[in-house]
Amino acid sequence: MIEIPNWYNASLLVDRNLEAGRANKVAIYHGEGEVTYGELARRINRFGHALKGMGVRQEDRVLLLLNDTPSFPTAFFAAIRIGAVPIPVNTLLQAADYRFFVENSRARVVVADGMFDETLTEALAGYDEPVEVILTNVEDAGGRKTLEALLEEGEDELSPAATHRDDPAFWLYSSGSTGRPKGAVHLQHDIIYTCETYAKHVLQITEEDKVFSASKLFHAYGLGNGISFPYWAGSSTVLHPGRPTPQAVLGTIQRHEPTLFFSVPTLYNAILNWEDARDYDLSSVRLCASAAEALPAGLWRRWKEAFGSTILDGIGSTEMLHIFISNTVDGLKPGSSGRPVPGYEARVLNEEGYPVEPGEAGYLSVKGDSAAAFYWRSHEKTKATMQGEWMFAGDWYRMDEDGFYWYEGRSDDMIKVSGLWVSPVEVESALGDHPAVIEAAAVGIPVDGLTRVKAAVILREGYEPSNDLTEELQTWCKERLKRYQYPHIVEFVDDLPKTVTGKIQRFKLRRPEPNVQMPQQEDELV
Repeated sequence: MIEIPNWYNASLLVDRNLEAGRANKVAIYHGEGEVTYGELARRINRFGHALKGMGVRQEDRVLLLLNDTPSFPTAFFAAIRIGAVPIPVNTLLQAADYRFFVENSRARVVVADGMFDETLTEALAGYDEPVEVILTNVEDAGGRKTLEALLEEGEDELSPAATHRDDPAFWLYSSGSTGRPKGAVHLQHDIIYTCETYAKHVLQITEEDKVFSASKLFHAYGLGNGISFPYWAGSSTVLHPGRPTPQAVLGTIQRHEPTLFFSVPTLYNAILNWEDARDYDLSSVRLCASAAEALPAGLWRRWKEAFGSTILDGIGSTEMLHIFISNTVDGLKPGSSGRPVPGYEARVLNEEGYPVEPGEAGYLSVKGDSAAAFYWRSHEKTKATMQGEWMFAGDWYRMDEDGFYWYEGRSDDMIKVSGLWVSPVEVESALGDHPAVIEAAAVGIPVDGLTRVKAAVILREGYEPSNDLTEELQTWCKERLKRYQYPHIVEFVDDLPKTVTGKIQRFKLRRPEPNVQMPQQEDELV
């Protein structure tokens, strides 16, 4: 049982380090700079005073358009400390998206990196409501307030607002794969719950660790990796504000020697495929973690062979705040998402909402106290997704006899061929094990009125598209999968459409193929 007081403010995550005597310990490494826990607490308190001086009140929204620098935790926890509600948003979007976030949330303040000033000005053009813009990490603020100037003023001490554990603490907008993004409203107790579950039981993080997350802080995944878990444990975190290219990520690891590294399968794969990757020393890393999309077993093995470290794959979501099913050091099956993290429950349901038997696929549903309370202004979607204590994840999963969960794809990505379900993930994993393939995506497309499996494939250097290679890949899949699961159509491509978080956008690969010769019926059956 996780004990969280009724009256609790999530900014106390920083205070616990002062109480433990870690005021002089480095909390954040960033480029050439360092920020201690004592300095971070003073920054938070001073900016909290500044926000109050601007008239920001309890439960007012504060939009954060920030890169991974010390300004992010400063603004995030300063807002929470005074009872306001910070909303970190994706830094890779367009002006129209930021206009939507401001209008939808009614944010009174926007804290943004200077590099986004022009985009933000465009987003707010013609907006009738008053919005205070505060810039950070900028040489010329053009008359706007800056975070750095505000931190030169104010008081070092600020008592946290008397917030209830069930008061709103922050929002995270979903990726918006179906329509506009939805604001998931998280409560004051949600962060500490993820720390007492995943961080404690899976990562087993301690104050001796140093953390680096290639996934950015504005994601639920990155927020936990780069702020929540290290601050809870009293460890140090490494922040890198730039794009997470293989060179930048490996250079950061070699320079700062983190013990925990967090990323996504797309980046793990990109690092392995970068010709200079083996020149970097990753021996400091005791453990890696992966989320956001399924980690193929072949990719897990390649990383292990190349760098010697274990990747713990898992599944989490914006709505659940972090990972709720994961592999562990003591319980691991490459290719699976693992088993429920202590503190969470999971089940696989059929279309009628009843649990299925082990080995059968169905809809994943999860229960745990880090779940968002509701979606802002999305009553019907809230009812459909947040079903009492259970969160309907929308993923298609199966559980094996050992209690490990295996990702089959998003429910709307599943392919039905000749009345039988095909998981795109299984097809992609099989293709990814072929020496010619860097990456693949599988979708179902209509061919002469029937659904067939199409694979979009990126080839390694030295391989060229050909009919012979197409047949070789098809045979390869037939030997490793059920025969009806092989790709009837193989398209060789230079890249795959992806979201900013690296997830494949399979819907963009679906288009009719009317002139494809159909395979014989015997290939379609088990």
